[in-house]
Formats: sequence, structure tokens, C-alpha cells
Amino acid sequence: MKTRILALDLGKKRIGLAISDPLGITAQGLPNLERTRKRDDLDALKRLAAEREVGLILMGNPINMGGSEGRQSGWVREFGAAIEQRTGLPVKYWDERLTSVEAGRVLRSSGIGIEKRAAAVDRLSAVILLQSYLDSLPA
Repeated sequence: MKTRILALDLGKKRIGLAISDPLGITAQGLPNLERTRKRDDLDALKRLAAEREVGLILMGNPINMGGSEGRQSGWVREFGAAIEQRTGLPVKYWDERLTSVEAGRVLRSSGIGIEKRAAAVDRLSAVILLQSYLDSLPA
């Protein structure tokens, strides 16, 4: 049996979350993790990964439009290394250049109010990120 993939859209205030189905075909959004302290965030992610039988953590890598990695990318990799250490799970980085833009576009067209949109964009970004990764895998 395949293990699930947990995708993270790391932000300063929230972490958008999505998880794959057991077969690795579709991505479903999970409630956002509201950030508190790094240690608490890591503990919450470790618990979630154990509960959901996660075998891989996928993190959005905020690459610049030109294709280079900037300061944001370094911050994500630093957090990813801490997750790897805390959970013992491998962390893979996936280009997230357009996920937030796409998520915002989808939500604007859905008519969701602006206050709900901010929280929804993180979750939807994680779903789009994970689905693009799953779609790239060989069948």
C-alpha cells in the first residue's frame, strides 16, 4: 500500500495543508495550521503525518519567476529540514511559482468574501501544489 503525501504551503501566519488519497491520485485540502511557535508547528505536523500515514512531505518552493531561489526559498528549506528532523520523513520541494496566483483566481471567481478568501487561498494553494506534483508522477 502506498503512503500518503502531505503538502505544505508555508506562510508566516498559516500553513496551508493538503493530503493525497492512499493511491496518490487526488489531493484533498485539510484545515490550515495556524502558526504559533516553530516547535509547536513542527509537533502538530508530526502528529498529523502520523495520524494520516504520511510517507512524504511536499513543500512549495517559492522560486523566483526567473527560476532562481531567493531568501523565501532558503526560509522554506530551513523549515523543511526541521520537519525532516522532527518527523523522520523525507521532504521534497516543488515549484510553487503560480499556485497562490491560481488559488486566488479560483477563489475570486467563486465569489467567496475577501475575509474567508485569505484562509482559503493557503489551503487551495496546497491542493494545487500537491495535485500538480501527483499529475507529474508516472502512472
